[in-house]
Amino acid sequence: MSDITLVLLSAGKASRFRKNSYVKKQWLYIDDEPLWLFVAKRFLNFYNFSKVIIVSSKDEVNYMKSFDDRFLYVEGGRHRQESIKNALEFVKSEYVLVSDVARACVTKQMIEEIIASKQKADVVVPALGIADSVVYKEESIDRDEVKLIQTPQLSKTKILKKAVEKKELFNDDSSAIRADGGSVFFTKGNILAKKITTFADLEEIKCLKAPKELYFCGNGYDVHKFCKDRDMYLCGVKIDTPLGFEAHSDGDVAIHALIDSLLGAIGAGDIGELFPDSNEEFKDIDSKLLLKRVVDFVMSVGFEIVNVDITIQAQKPKLSKYKLEMRKTLADILKIEPIRVNVKATTTEGLGFVGREEGVAVIATSQVKIYNWKSE
Repeated sequence: MSDITLVLLSAGKASRFRKNSYVKKQWLYIDDEPLWLFVAKRFLNFYNFSKVIIVSSKDEVNYMKSFDDRFLYVEGGRHRQESIKNALEFVKSEYVLVSDVARACVTKQMIEEIIASKQKADVVVPALGIADSVVYKEESIDRDEVKLIQTPQLSKTKILKKAVEKKELFNDDSSAIRADGGSVFFTKGNILAKKITTFADLEEIKCLKAPKELYFCGNGYDVHKFCKDRDMYLCGVKIDTPLGFEAHSDGDVAIHALIDSLLGAIGAGDIGELFPDSNEEFKDIDSKLLLKRVVDFVMSVGFEIVNVDITIQAQKPKLSKYKLEMRKTLADILKIEPIRVNVKATTTEGLGFVGREEGVAVIATSQVKIYNWKSE
């Protein structure tokens, strides 16, 4: 069995990248899979690791698990070093190879050279030389003494665990190990292994295929029964009626169904998993805030919302005069035009709990598509 564990870091907020894109770079789709999965599979094709650990943000761990169950998914920390510490708790092998999923086009030769040098130092690091002149604080520097450090970096697990315990933060594993007195060996880096930092970097990274033009649909269904002494909200709009809905939140049954349809479209579970009614944080919360969080999530993991269609089943109250405001309210949150938000209202001809005027039921359908970063 291999004595090397692979750790792929994918917990970053991608702040610099998202100045020009609402999608996190680790969730850009390459062909028909997100970047982090593309990179993980690429590494597996190059070497038989004893274990593969994907470090993700807290909000994305469960979603990632639904893509590929061969990997161990670990919640990241506030910064890179803490994310590595979290991953190392699950590393039992003698060596650990750490890389960033943003460094998408690492080559097989690069990995083989790193692994072949594993006994030469406490950490093996790929590095590029500098061709241009270098000036630091108005002073010229010998460019032969300057290196551009890349990942992946291969470390002795015990050495790296000790090094990252320091309070001082380091930009990479080799810096932490060197500061702790460890030895560093440099192998030849590869310009093809450029890291995605800004959106413009994508033009220089050649191994990434354009995303497929794929569309996904999801449906949602929810019911709430009436109660007195609460305001009623449907599709984010206050309804003029003495009745409200029994619910942990504000009871906007239409938005709840819509949230489920959006989550269904991207395969991300349901509203109860994200906003459980056992959590006091969501007590009496405005459902528009929940919808905004879901929309931000859907878009950050690589999708555009195309359109939604909502059917409200209500014997009472009458809703025709609210439909336009409902469409505009939802369109603003969904970041699409009102024409792409359809709201219908119907009775059940006196049948069932809706017909008995005990509550309201809502069916929602959403359509999303993969964000085409290649066309930007």
